Amino acid sequence: MRSVARRVQSVGILLLAAMLLSACGGRVEGVLVPVTATVPDASIVNLAVATTRSRAEDRGVLFTGERGSQLDFANIVVSIPPESARKVGDVQWPRKLPGNPATDFVTVKAEDMTLAQAKSWFNTRIKATPGRKALVFIHGFNNRFDDAVYRFAQIVHDSRAPVVPVLFTWPSRGSILAYGYDLQSNNYSRDALEQLLTALATNPNVSEVDVLAHSMGNVVTLEALRQMAIRNGRVYPKIRNVMLAAPDVDVDVFRSQMADIGRNGPKVTLFVSQDDRALAASRRVWGNVDRLGQVNPEAEPFATEFAENKITVIDLTKLRSNDPLNHGKFASSPEVVQAIGARLATGQTINDSHVGLGDKIVAASAGAAATVGAAAGVVVAAPIAVVDPNTRRNFQDNVEALGDSIEDSAKATTDVVTGAARVGQ
Repeated sequence: MRSVARRVQSVGILLLAAMLLSACGGRVEGVLVPVTATVPDASIVNLAVATTRSRAEDRGVLFTGERGSQLDFANIVVSIPPESARKVGDVQWPRKLPGNPATDFVTVKAEDMTLAQAKSWFNTRIKATPGRKALVFIHGFNNRFDDAVYRFAQIVHDSRAPVVPVLFTWPSRGSILAYGYDLQSNNYSRDALEQLLTALATNPNVSEVDVLAHSMGNVVTLEALRQMAIRNGRVYPKIRNVMLAAPDVDVDVFRSQMADIGRNGPKVTLFVSQDDRALAASRRVWGNVDRLGQVNPEAEPFATEFAENKITVIDLTKLRSNDPLNHGKFASSPEVVQAIGARLATGQTINDSHVGLGDKIVAASAGAAATVGAAAGVVVAAPIAVVDPNTRRNFQDNVEALGDSIEDSAKATTDVVTGAARVGQ
């Protein structure tokens, strides 16, 4: 009982810290309202979006973190400031609205699309793209819609990959306290992602489809590929490269998924980092079962299994970073996105035998560790709020609900203990 009391006290301390942090402010909302003009040296990234999120009434938000009833589409064009005003790997968020295209990422177009319009948009661009390759990006845990849009725009721009970019965004509430909701949203979205990948892979205008998934986004990605393989006997051959960045995936589940995907599936590149502290916490919460993104690829049984499945593994453990949790560096590392872009352009799979890639790239982690309850989520994720201002903004909305949850849980526990005592009398 003393141990439980100490844990509850720790939760209370972290909640207090979270409330204090929430007062520090965060990013401005509504960045998807288009600006009227950009600047001459700015770069433009034209994205197609496919999403299972529900539409928002606010046009500056466009899509919420709640689940929509069907696969929906949009076209978003992002302006990225001139190279002289930014650091490769960074997303320069506006400090106020409207953003300044000379210094900030800004939206210059955000329009809804029907399925027919999305097909037309894609076919027009794939025919004009050398190599006729499409890149599908699936974001991770704790991502609002604008998070995913601007981050993917940055990846496309900084990688210089000659691809048609397609963002698949699933319903994430953008809160470190919503891990369970986000995880179930992956299951909710797997059919839609399979439909999207099928449509791209069977399009006669497409020569190749590459997939880049990050953290929890690996869950829906692997499930969609698994379903495709079971349904059709294999993953469609045009799906050539699947890049799994810091997957927050149970290794036992991954084995089962790869068995269903089969040996004649796409080339798989796995980014791991053994010093990923967020995934370490996730491992402890999920019954001490290894998370795929944190394994030692030279240890058994992983070394043999990866070799048998012809999985290319990039071990990024040795790379030092200024991130206390060793997470969130995948998209912000110039070496990562440029190396990926180079490999996609030349048709090579990513391999650490080329130009020392394993010493230059660090994968992103799950963003925040897994949890089976909101209170545990605060304990595990609170350090992230200390170092990452993007997670602080959600605490205020969740603290009261979490307080109610703790009170209800405490009452339920008391009732169970009391009932057990009566039975034992």
